[in-house]
Amino acid sequence: MTCTATPEASLRGSEWLSGAGLRPTRQRVALAAMLIGDGHHRHVTAESLFADVQRCGEQVSLATVYNTLRAFCEAGLMQEVLVDGAKSYFDTNTHDHPHFFWECENRLTDAPADELKITSLPSAPEGAEIASVDVVIRLRRKS
Repeated sequence: MTCTATPEASLRGSEWLSGAGLRPTRQRVALAAMLIGDGHHRHVTAESLFADVQRCGEQVSLATVYNTLRAFCEAGLMQEVLVDGAKSYFDTNTHDHPHFFWECENRLTDAPADELKITSLPSAPEGAEIASVDVVIRLRRKS
């Protein structure tokens, strides 16, 4: 990840925010440029994005990073992926797709969706409906 926020990255970030109806504040644009400025999808934790922000010299607090990621999720710009029910990763790819979780690196990557075949799901209990199915495939390096 590069620290230089190019005019193109900032413009892409501003348009991303505006397209979702979010006000493009300086801090939001800086975070958006870091997340999607190069045109590639990213998986981040609030802590990893905050570390990137700090390394690049941006003046954004960890609380602001958390709040901004939540706002991006609520606006449909990102999706939250929970690992182990506690660790949140944020993905700029909002299409339904599975993930690999690399245990030794605490890293989340996309898994090939076209190779996943879910043929059946259990019925939801009465009075409930299935909202989504999250697939996280845990990986470890072979010894």
